[in-house]
Amino acid sequence: MLKLIDVEHLRLGMHIHKLSGSWINHPFWRSAFLLDDPKDIRALLSSGLREVWIDTAKGLDVEQTDGIPPAAAIPAQAETVRAVVRRVDTAQEAARAVNICANARQAVTSMFEEARMGKALSGSDALEVVEEISNSVLRNPSALISLARLKNKDNYTYMHSVAVCALMVSLARQLGLDAEQIRQAGLAGLVHDIGKMMIPEEILNKPGKLTDAEFACVKNHPAEGHKMLLEGSDICEVALDVCLHHHEKIDGSGYPKRLKEEQISLYAKMGAVCDVYDAVSSNRPYKNGWEPAESLRKMAEWRIAGHFDKVVFEAFVKSIGIYPVGSLVKLKSDRLGVVIGQSEKSLLTPQVKVFFSIKSNGRIPAEIVDLSKPHCRDKIVSHESVEEWGITDMQALWSGIAA
Repeated sequence: MLKLIDVEHLRLGMHIHKLSGSWINHPFWRSAFLLDDPKDIRALLSSGLREVWIDTAKGLDVEQTDGIPPAAAIPAQAETVRAVVRRVDTAQEAARAVNICANARQAVTSMFEEARMGKALSGSDALEVVEEISNSVLRNPSALISLARLKNKDNYTYMHSVAVCALMVSLARQLGLDAEQIRQAGLAGLVHDIGKMMIPEEILNKPGKLTDAEFACVKNHPAEGHKMLLEGSDICEVALDVCLHHHEKIDGSGYPKRLKEEQISLYAKMGAVCDVYDAVSSNRPYKNGWEPAESLRKMAEWRIAGHFDKVVFEAFVKSIGIYPVGSLVKLKSDRLGVVIGQSEKSLLTPQVKVFFSIKSNGRIPAEIVDLSKPHCRDKIVSHESVEEWGITDMQALWSGIAA
């Protein structure tokens, strides 16, 4: 039985089922655990939370003198009513997404490090993280995804998991999957690379080319991750499937099972596209990432070569745009701009913040141009390299937040 109680009624031996409010606002990355440490009670009392859900089937109930009314109890299988998520522009969501990325990275780091040490992963705990990421994507599909591309070698594996979770949620929505399927896809994205915790760090972060033996070790991470997830609790079949098969290719040249098109599930096909996009568009220990639009161009070539499912890849492009947010583009008017939002009318006509004149070779006052408007005569003629133009403040330009 679940009960909603005041934090002042907490005592050792209770099983916390859920902490009220967002996991970002409380001191624990997980929200379901046995209360067996006095430090945890002190942390909850000082956190600002006023109420928590306890599960009396898994731990102690409140004492009768606490007088918790029966109306506070609900069946354990009841679902939480989710709030309606309102759409906001990229800059608005970017300000919030910075904190979501930071806290999600910390949560994933804790989950993965515990898994490395042999502790079983809890799917219900991981879904707390998925829900925050999913809500950000619902408010704005581009902000968190674009921020999550910005990684360093020390947090790559963890931020890659955050990014793939967000990409899977966005792609699942584009494919018309229902709410529960979207949650499962997000969870699959979050834990798809957990097997990398079994790869020695000197191999995982090696700046040079891997030896055959090292590459064989890396290729074993889907099987290792699948094994780890099987030992966890509340891990859905979708997450297990994507973890094991996100490196399979349509032409049968992938690993670990060399599955072909019809043998690969929809979710694994989705995982393959999302995993590769974030990998090639992010800075890695051994190479810098490609620009978002260049990444999609390369992936389109690989799709033709047999790597990705055609329908899934085309849906993925629609979900993030031909010119994803953060892309540097050249306009017909001989100006440079950064993509700040997508248009519902056409993938070729996003919103662009123009800030540089090629003719005068210098910065100009920033101007937002909606290329989808009927009166707009400008258009994108190419995507450009940030490094070649020497632009160092791209993040600030599209998000309003300094790097």
